[in-house]
Amino acid sequence: MARVRAAEYDERRDAILDRAAHLFAVRGFARTSMNAISDACGASKALLYHYYDGKDALLYDILDSHIRFLLETVEAVAAAEPDPEQRLYALTENLMQGYADADAKHKVLLNEMSSLDADKRDTIRRMERRIVEVFAETIAAINPALAAPERLKPVTMSLLGMLNWHYTWFKPGGTLTREAYARMATDLFLNGVKRVR
Repeated sequence: MARVRAAEYDERRDAILDRAAHLFAVRGFARTSMNAISDACGASKALLYHYYDGKDALLYDILDSHIRFLLETVEAVAAAEPDPEQRLYALTENLMQGYADADAKHKVLLNEMSSLDADKRDTIRRMERRIVEVFAETIAAINPALAAPERLKPVTMSLLGMLNWHYTWFKPGGTLTREAYARMATDLFLNGVKRVR
Protein backbone atom coordinates (compact mmCIF):
# COMPACT_ATOMS: atom_id res chain seq x y z
CA MET A 1 0.00 0.00 0.00
CA ALA A 2 1.32 3.45 -0.90
CA ARG A 3 2.39 5.66 1.97
CA VAL A 4 0.05 8.63 2.51
CA ARG A 5 1.82 11.98 2.59
CA ALA A 6 1.41 13.91 5.86
CA ALA A 7 -1.15 16.71 5.64
CA GLU A 8 1.46 19.36 6.43
CA TYR A 9 4.02 18.04 3.93
CA ASP A 10 3.34 20.69 1.26
CA GLU A 11 3.14 23.48 3.82
CA ARG A 12 6.45 22.46 5.38
CA ARG A 13 8.08 22.11 1.93
CA ASP A 14 6.85 25.60 0.96
CA ALA A 15 8.31 27.02 4.19
CA ILE A 16 11.66 25.37 3.39
CA LEU A 17 11.58 26.85 -0.12
CA ASP A 18 10.78 30.33 1.18
CA ARG A 19 13.57 30.30 3.75
CA ALA A 20 16.10 28.81 1.35
CA ALA A 21 15.15 31.40 -1.30
CA HIS A 22 15.70 34.18 1.22
CA LEU A 23 19.15 32.82 2.11
CA PHE A 24 20.12 32.31 -1.54
CA ALA A 25 18.95 35.86 -2.33
CA VAL A 26 20.91 37.43 0.55
CA ARG A 27 24.05 35.26 0.70
CA GLY A 28 24.11 33.70 -2.75
CA PHE A 29 23.65 30.04 -3.60
CA ALA A 30 27.34 29.11 -3.35
CA ARG A 31 27.74 30.65 0.11
CA THR A 32 24.64 29.06 1.63
CA SER A 33 25.04 25.66 3.29
CA MET A 34 22.43 23.03 4.07
CA ASN A 35 23.30 23.68 7.74
CA ALA A 36 22.35 27.35 7.33
CA ILE A 37 19.09 26.36 5.65
CA SER A 38 18.19 23.85 8.37
CA ASP A 39 18.98 26.49 11.03
CA ALA A 40 16.79 29.05 9.24
CA CYS A 41 13.98 26.49 9.07
CA GLY A 42 14.34 25.54 12.72
CA ALA A 43 14.60 21.94 11.56
CA SER A 44 17.18 19.20 11.63
CA LYS A 45 19.30 18.46 8.59
CA ALA A 46 17.72 15.00 8.57
CA LEU A 47 14.28 16.58 8.15
CA LEU A 48 15.61 18.86 5.42
CA TYR A 49 17.06 15.86 3.57
CA HIS A 50 13.65 14.18 3.86
CA TYR A 51 12.40 16.87 1.46
CA TYR A 52 15.49 17.57 -0.64
CA ASP A 53 18.62 15.59 -1.34
CA GLY A 54 20.76 18.73 -1.50
CA LYS A 55 21.04 22.41 -2.34
CA ASP A 56 20.81 21.79 -6.08
CA ALA A 57 17.39 20.17 -5.72
CA LEU A 58 16.24 23.02 -3.49
CA LEU A 59 17.41 25.64 -5.98
CA TYR A 60 15.68 23.92 -8.85
CA ASP A 61 12.40 23.61 -6.95
CA ILE A 62 12.53 27.31 -5.99
CA LEU A 63 13.05 28.38 -9.60
CA ASP A 64 10.71 25.83 -11.15
CA SER A 65 7.80 26.56 -8.81
CA HIS A 66 8.24 30.34 -9.18
CA ILE A 67 8.51 30.46 -12.97
CA ARG A 68 5.79 27.81 -13.45
CA PHE A 69 3.39 29.88 -11.34
CA LEU A 70 4.19 33.02 -13.37
CA LEU A 71 3.76 31.16 -16.65
CA GLU A 72 0.41 29.68 -15.62
CA THR A 73 -0.69 33.15 -14.54
CA VAL A 74 0.14 34.90 -17.83
CA GLU A 75 -1.22 32.07 -19.97
CA ALA A 76 -4.53 32.19 -18.10
CA VAL A 77 -4.75 35.95 -18.64
CA ALA A 78 -3.89 35.63 -22.34
CA ALA A 79 -6.59 33.00 -22.83
CA ALA A 80 -9.22 35.07 -21.02
CA GLU A 81 -8.78 38.56 -22.53
CA PRO A 82 -9.33 38.93 -26.31
CA ASP A 83 -8.65 42.69 -26.55
CA PRO A 84 -4.85 43.08 -26.85
CA GLU A 85 -4.56 46.42 -25.02
CA GLN A 86 -6.71 45.23 -22.13
CA ARG A 87 -4.77 41.96 -22.20
CA LEU A 88 -1.47 43.84 -21.83
CA TYR A 89 -2.78 45.72 -18.80
CA ALA A 90 -4.05 42.45 -17.32
CA LEU A 91 -0.73 40.70 -18.05
CA THR A 92 1.35 43.37 -16.33
CA GLU A 93 -0.99 43.59 -13.34
CA ASN A 94 -1.13 39.83 -12.88
CA LEU A 95 2.61 39.45 -13.32
CA MET A 96 3.20 42.10 -10.66
CA GLN A 97 0.77 40.34 -8.33
CA GLY A 98 2.64 37.09 -9.02
CA TYR A 99 5.78 38.79 -7.72
CA ALA A 100 4.08 39.72 -4.43
CA ASP A 101 5.78 37.96 -1.52
CA ALA A 102 8.22 36.41 -3.99
CA ASP A 103 11.01 39.00 -4.14
CA ALA A 104 13.61 36.53 -2.85
CA LYS A 105 12.55 33.85 -5.35
CA HIS A 106 12.62 36.40 -8.14
CA LYS A 107 16.09 37.62 -7.15
CA VAL A 108 17.30 34.01 -7.09
CA LEU A 109 15.78 33.47 -10.55
CA LEU A 110 17.61 36.50 -11.93
CA ASN A 111 20.95 35.78 -10.24
CA GLU A 112 21.41 32.03 -9.74
CA MET A 113 20.36 30.36 -13.00
CA SER A 114 23.98 29.48 -13.78
CA SER A 115 24.08 27.31 -10.65
CA LEU A 116 21.65 24.82 -12.21
CA ASP A 117 22.82 21.96 -14.40
CA ALA A 118 22.24 22.48 -18.13
CA ASP A 119 19.08 20.37 -18.45
CA LYS A 120 17.34 22.03 -15.54
CA ARG A 121 18.46 25.46 -16.69
CA ASP A 122 16.97 24.72 -20.12
CA THR A 123 13.65 23.73 -18.53
CA ILE A 124 13.46 27.04 -16.68
CA ARG A 125 14.57 29.00 -19.76
CA ARG A 126 11.81 27.40 -21.88
CA MET A 127 9.20 28.63 -19.40
CA GLU A 128 10.79 32.09 -19.33
CA ARG A 129 10.75 32.21 -23.14
CA ARG A 130 7.07 31.29 -23.17
CA ILE A 131 6.27 34.18 -20.82
CA VAL A 132 8.14 36.52 -23.17
CA GLU A 133 6.20 35.06 -26.13
CA VAL A 134 2.85 35.74 -24.46
CA PHE A 135 3.82 39.38 -23.96
CA ALA A 136 5.32 39.64 -27.47
CA GLU A 137 2.21 38.19 -29.12
CA THR A 138 0.09 40.73 -27.27
CA ILE A 139 2.37 43.65 -28.22
CA ALA A 140 2.39 42.56 -31.89
CA ALA A 141 -1.41 42.42 -31.83
CA ILE A 142 -1.47 46.01 -30.54
CA ASN A 143 1.03 47.24 -33.13
CA PRO A 144 1.61 44.86 -36.06
CA ALA A 145 4.45 47.12 -37.28
CA LEU A 146 6.50 45.64 -34.44
CA ALA A 147 6.00 42.03 -35.55
CA ALA A 148 9.51 41.69 -37.02
CA PRO A 149 11.67 39.86 -34.43
CA GLU A 150 14.43 42.47 -34.51
CA ARG A 151 11.88 45.04 -33.31
CA LEU A 152 9.49 42.93 -31.24
CA LYS A 153 12.06 41.35 -28.92
CA PRO A 154 13.75 44.57 -27.70
CA VAL A 155 10.38 46.29 -27.27
CA THR A 156 8.99 43.33 -25.31
CA MET A 157 12.11 43.01 -23.17
CA SER A 158 11.96 46.74 -22.38
CA LEU A 159 8.53 46.32 -20.80
CA LEU A 160 9.52 43.13 -18.99
CA GLY A 161 12.67 44.85 -17.74
CA MET A 162 10.56 47.54 -16.07
CA LEU A 163 8.54 44.84 -14.34
CA ASN A 164 11.27 42.30 -13.56
CA TRP A 165 13.63 44.71 -11.81
CA HIS A 166 11.00 46.44 -9.67
CA TYR A 167 12.14 44.47 -6.62
CA THR A 168 15.29 46.64 -6.42
CA TRP A 169 13.30 49.75 -5.50
CA PHE A 170 9.64 48.86 -4.88
CA LYS A 171 8.47 49.22 -1.25
CA PRO A 172 5.57 46.90 -0.36
CA GLY A 173 3.05 48.76 1.75
CA GLY A 174 4.13 52.12 0.30
CA THR A 175 1.89 54.59 -1.47
CA LEU A 176 2.47 52.94 -4.86
CA THR A 177 0.73 49.57 -5.12
CA ARG A 178 1.83 46.77 -7.42
CA GLU A 179 -1.35 47.22 -9.43
CA ALA A 180 -0.78 50.96 -9.79
CA TYR A 181 2.83 50.42 -10.85
CA ALA A 182 1.75 47.81 -13.42
CA ARG A 183 -0.73 50.31 -14.90
CA MET A 184 1.88 53.09 -14.83
CA ALA A 185 4.47 50.92 -16.59
CA THR A 186 1.92 49.84 -19.19
CA ASP A 187 0.77 53.44 -19.76
CA LEU A 188 4.39 54.50 -20.16
CA PHE A 189 5.03 51.64 -22.53
CA LEU A 190 1.93 52.21 -24.66
CA ASN A 191 1.78 55.99 -24.65
CA GLY A 192 5.22 57.35 -23.88
CA VAL A 193 6.29 59.42 -20.91
CA LYS A 194 4.25 62.48 -21.93
CA ARG A 195 1.08 60.46 -21.50
CA VAL A 196 1.79 59.11 -17.98
CA ARG A 197 -0.60 60.57 -15.41
